[in-house]
Amino acid sequence: MPPTVLLAVGLDSSLFYNQQSAWQAAGYCITSAGSVREGLARFHQGDFDMVLLGHSLPAESRERLAYLIRAAGSRTPVVSVSDSSGVSDPFADATIRVAHDKLLQAIQDFLDKRTAAYAAPEAN
Repeated sequence: MPPTVLLAVGLDSSLFYNQQSAWQAAGYCITSAGSVREGLARFHQGDFDMVLLGHSLPAESRERLAYLIRAAGSRTPVVSVSDSSGVSDPFADATIRVAHDKLLQAIQDFLDKRTAAYAAPEAN
């Protein structure tokens, strides 16, 4: 099974870098970007299964990047990682509100649900 390839965009790149070995062991390959501009450039250079928008990015930047990804015609899910404020980002496919140590499991749960939704037969 090929690894799940994620683009993580946030001002705090150490967030994913510090746990990179755990993510790799779980079957994820992470590409990090520290700005909207870098995130968009990396997005166009790769083939990602998901884009993670870190809570360290201002809300306007997260929204702008999500808009630019959608404007490119991409159906890659954009998931916002929220702090504990409980506010969902309406421009994202999902907002994950979990402690950092539970983020990996929350992402896997999202991807599993998304896969199941695409695999389920449509009701007539």
